[in-house]
Amino acid sequence: MRKSLSILTLFLVTNSVFAQNQYEINPDKDGGKILKGIISREVLVSDTSFRWYAENLKAYTPNSLALTTLKQYKDSIQLVAFMGTWCEDSHFIIPKLFILLDASGFSTDRITLIGVDRTKKTLSHLAEALGIINVPTIIVLKDGKELGRVVEYGKYGMWDKEIGEIIQAAFMRQD
Repeated sequence: MRKSLSILTLFLVTNSVFAQNQYEINPDKDGGKILKGIISREVLVSDTSFRWYAENLKAYTPNSLALTTLKQYKDSIQLVAFMGTWCEDSHFIIPKLFILLDASGFSTDRITLIGVDRTKKTLSHLAEALGIINVPTIIVLKDGKELGRVVEYGKYGMWDKEIGEIIQAAFMRQD
């Protein structure tokens, strides 16, 4: 896993130097699009194939623990979120993740959004290297090391609270 995270860190640094979006588009069985690779919120917002993005921005109030910890440690962590443009759980969570990040002042430069196909594969074998089995999977990193991850809705159905707990637990151990 250490080697995988080193590869991920190198990939993230390289990605920030080059283009924001590095993905391929494949047709989905329902006539939609599957984006595979590094994507951005802007792609999800601007492409009319992804109407679900705007629809799932409604009626969400960020969890207070998640909001507080993200505000406090926003400059100390990075997030990597694997998602499927075909996946209903990703449709629900990813727009809300960006609401949470915006509310906390978290820079979009500190999150990498990676699209996977229906077999959970992506470009450069990142999903395989990091053991991505279900999406969305949100990985919290500090200095290139994984602090924890939230898979789909998390352990108890509150994905945002779980992100806050991961961050809080990691920084409490350091104090």
